Amino acid sequence: MAFIDSTVVNVALPALQTSLHATVSDVQWVVESYALMLAALLLVGGSLGDRYGRRKVYLCGTVLFAAASAWCGLSNSIGMLIVARAVQGLGAAMLVPGSLAIISASFPEETRGKAIGTWSGFTAITAAIGPVIGGWLVEHASWRWVFFLNLPLALAVVALSLMRVPESRNDAASRHLDWPGALLATVGLGAVTYALIEFPNRTAHAPHLILLVSLVGAAALAGFLVVEERSHAPMVSLALFRSRNFSGANLLTLFLYAALGGMLFFLPMNLIEVQHDSATEAGAALLPLVALLFALSRWSGGLVARYGARLPLTIGPLIFAAGVALFARQGVGGSYWTTVFPATVVMGFGMTMCVAPLTTTVMNAVDQADAGLASGVNNAVSRIGGLLAVAVFGVILLAGFNRGLDRRLDRLALTPQARQQADAQRPLLAAASDPDPRVQRAVAESFVAGYRWVIWVSVALAVVSSGCAWCWIDPAPQA
Repeated sequence: MAFIDSTVVNVALPALQTSLHATVSDVQWVVESYALMLAALLLVGGSLGDRYGRRKVYLCGTVLFAAASAWCGLSNSIGMLIVARAVQGLGAAMLVPGSLAIISASFPEETRGKAIGTWSGFTAITAAIGPVIGGWLVEHASWRWVFFLNLPLALAVVALSLMRVPESRNDAASRHLDWPGALLATVGLGAVTYALIEFPNRTAHAPHLILLVSLVGAAALAGFLVVEERSHAPMVSLALFRSRNFSGANLLTLFLYAALGGMLFFLPMNLIEVQHDSATEAGAALLPLVALLFALSRWSGGLVARYGARLPLTIGPLIFAAGVALFARQGVGGSYWTTVFPATVVMGFGMTMCVAPLTTTVMNAVDQADAGLASGVNNAVSRIGGLLAVAVFGVILLAGFNRGLDRRLDRLALTPQARQQADAQRPLLAAASDPDPRVQRAVAESFVAGYRWVIWVSVALAVVSSGCAWCWIDPAPQA
């Protein structure tokens, strides 16, 4: 459920934007409210399972996730949907860390690797088929069914867990939960995200509000670091970052997943609203990337033992960057096979070179006792990268879109009334509708121009992530 929701909702965004008359900042919040709660509370969710019972917390997360999914599907306003998505993210924060923890507790060491490998394979399968199923539901039913899809899955999970999953907990786990750290992380990330998303809308009318929220976010994040340093049972042990490999791997994760998450947020909008692909076709667009990750993950894992982690983690992001750059070739129109497919294949090969070596580096950089925490931190960092990127890229795309639309509308010499009508729909971006086909063409071309800005920023972030690997990761091969 959680992995499907992390990919399938993007495909539904154009449909729910039209249905709920939402602006681009509104649909950003649909994604960000979920990502914020998951990123900020992921480690707390894992600690709750260790303390109160992994199956119990896992089931509570599943039920909460399903209830919030039903709420999402029944929402009749964009504000209600955003709140429901935040609750869904809270359920995911209890659900996601519990899945791997239950596997680790349920299988002996000699078979645990195969069990985790099976788990990884199924996450790849759901990541692949989720957007396709979701696109089909959006196209033939409603965007609401993207969320209702979770209900039968939740029933199956609850039944199987009650019948087959044994309860387990960590008796040595601290009885103290780092609620101050969790609160500061949530407030800090939430305030920074709010300032970035609302900056284009409120800076002219309420600049002091944006400045105040930014300062609150920065202060909360600084306070989070102070609390974690002084806490007896911190949510994030800052001592882990004394390892150059661990710090380098997480910096790479932050930049690489920011590049991936930010760019892919706007890809379905481009495919559906500008290129006029169906929702099903847009959902299937990234299947080559997922197929490469699934087919070559074992090969990429062997690269670490043979060459060390630094080489694949340096080359992989550069190949990924080349794949992202290929998306800039697409204008308005063009065949999927000559525009999106080559870019997706190159991008997928680059990601394949990164995923297994990155996980191996993170796990080998810390003591075995801290492996679970290290994995959780890296998972949270990847989600924070996507969270911040969606907010920042929205500002970048909107700036490029407005600049391009101004230039194109000026050339059309529209009447004042027609120009006012076109300007009023700017917040909708590519979802704007105008009876004048010239204006509609200008909107599409301006969106593509803004999206190219996003693409080049993604390329730059991927190159920076490669530099992080070269500067911080130990080049020695690992067994």
